[in-house]
Amino acid sequence: MTTHVLGDTGVLTGRSLRHILRSPDTIITTAVTPIALMLLFVYVLGGAINTGSGGSYINYMLPGILLITIASGIAYTAYRLFLDMQGGIFERFQSMPIARSSVLWAHVLTSVVSNLVSVALVVGVALLMGFRTGASVGAWLAVAGILVLFTLALTWLAVIAGLSAKTVDGASAFSYPLIFLPFISSAFVPTGTMPGPVAWFAENQPVTSIVNSIRALFAQQPVGNDLWIALAWCLGLLGLAYALAASAYRRKVS
Repeated sequence: MTTHVLGDTGVLTGRSLRHILRSPDTIITTAVTPIALMLLFVYVLGGAINTGSGGSYINYMLPGILLITIASGIAYTAYRLFLDMQGGIFERFQSMPIARSSVLWAHVLTSVVSNLVSVALVVGVALLMGFRTGASVGAWLAVAGILVLFTLALTWLAVIAGLSAKTVDGASAFSYPLIFLPFISSAFVPTGTMPGPVAWFAENQPVTSIVNSIRALFAQQPVGNDLWIALAWCLGLLGLAYALAASAYRRKVS
């Protein structure tokens, strides 16, 4: 049974990836917004922002930009899932001897692959803009692991939106609050510079602990409790989103 599920998921993932290869503008569009934000913050606003870290501003703000990249990319998962639902693909798959869960997992794995490609493009541009890190291979792998967990959590949220939306615009619009969430965090400025209520929210929302963890890994500094808080947020959101998405899927195909 496990082999059957893995095989079906592999075939359907290949189908979804081929769709992206035929329209690479999806990945390019996902990377354009965060790259534009990097250019704006580094070359226009960066000189007026005092982070207190003593390093370059591109090093400080890159972790937040990576999260914005992922938040932008997962909107396409909801969009593609919605189109499959409206196009009758799901009904066709139900008439075939394939594992039902493989349909959703194919979209999720495609999201992980495409978002990691977008993240790699953004990191490449950041290197051209002066981003530097002495992080070890282990630290880079830890960063990649955090980003994959974050992508999985947000992608399963996108699955819920794709299954529940009534229109194409509604399927992708849910990602807008997620894109703006890093702006109310430690991604671009220290939370200590914010007014009291805003600072409290910034310090207790998931993006801040994830950003702080990635920033510390890049800077070769102790991660502290931020890493465990970040993992708790990612795993908690992932578990909740997966349960809700599975429930929504069962209602759709029943």
